[in-house]
Amino acid sequence: MDNRNEARQFLMSRRANVSPEQAGLTVSGHRRVAGLRRGEVAMLADVSPEYYAKIERGNLAGVSDAVLESIARALQLDDAEREHLFDLARAANGAARPVRKRRPKTWVARESLTRALDVIDRGPAFVRNGRMDVLATNALGRAFYDQVFDGPGQGNLARFCFLDERAGAFYPDWEAAADVTVSILRTEAGRDPRDKQLQDLIGELSTCSDAFRTRWGAHNVRRHGSGTKNFHHHLVGELTLTYEGMELTAEPGLSFLIYTAEPGSPSQERLDLLASWAATSSQQPRTNDRAIGEESSA
Repeated sequence: MDNRNEARQFLMSRRANVSPEQAGLTVSGHRRVAGLRRGEVAMLADVSPEYYAKIERGNLAGVSDAVLESIARALQLDDAEREHLFDLARAANGAARPVRKRRPKTWVARESLTRALDVIDRGPAFVRNGRMDVLATNALGRAFYDQVFDGPGQGNLARFCFLDERAGAFYPDWEAAADVTVSILRTEAGRDPRDKQLQDLIGELSTCSDAFRTRWGAHNVRRHGSGTKNFHHHLVGELTLTYEGMELTAEPGLSFLIYTAEPGSPSQERLDLLASWAATSSQQPRTNDRAIGEESSA
C-alpha cells in the first residue's frame, strides 16, 4: 500500500464527510466541493492553509501528534478513524508497528488456547488475525463457519464475504457485513502496511469483486469489539447473536471472539441444535485445513 496516497485519499474522504453546518460554520452561495474546504479544515485545526494542504497531499512524515489531534478534531474523526490517521503517520515516519516476535510460517494454536476454546460450548468461539483468517475454533465455531472453510473462503472471512455466493444468505444484511469487512481490512492495512499477505488478499479481492473494490475506495475504518449481528445458518436458520472481541496479549495481532445468544431465546435453541450436530459430525479440526502464513505480520 502506498502510504502517501492512502493518507491523501483518507483525509480527502473524511473532509468530504463533514458539512460546514456540522463544523459550526456559516456559509452561503454555491459550493463546488463536498463537505469542508481545505482552508476551512486548516482554520478549524489552527494550522496554516499551506501546511494543511501539504499534509492532505499525504506528507505525514514529521507531523506532530498535537497537529494530528487538531486535524482529527476538525474532521470529527471517530476513535477508529483517529487511530487510523496516527497509524498512517507512524508508517510515514518508518515505524508502522512495534517489532513483534516472529512466528513460524504455519501458525499452530497453543494447547492452552485450544483448551480455552473447547470449554466454550454454548456459542461459536474462534481466533482470527487482522487479515480475517479464522485460525482456530471450538467445535461449534467450526460448525457455524463450515461454509467459510468449505469453498472459496478458504478459511478467510473476507474472501467468503465477497467470493462465495452463499455469503448473501449467511449474512441477511450482506451490505452491512461487507462494509464492516472492508473497514476491518482497511484498518489493518493502516496498522501494518508491510503485511504482504494482506496486500495480496486486497489485490485478489479488488480484482475479483466490484463490490469490494468500491468499498475499498471509500477509505472507511472501524473497530470491531462488540455488537449484535444477524445470521442465517444453512442448517438451523435465523440466529441473532451478540459478540465480544478480545485481543490476545500473548499473540499480538490476533483476536479471540465469542458469539452468544440470549438465554432461552430461539437463537440459543438453534445454537444448541447446531452444537448437537457438531458433536456427532466428523468435522473435528479446529484450524484451517490449509497452511496459513502467520509470520510477524499476523
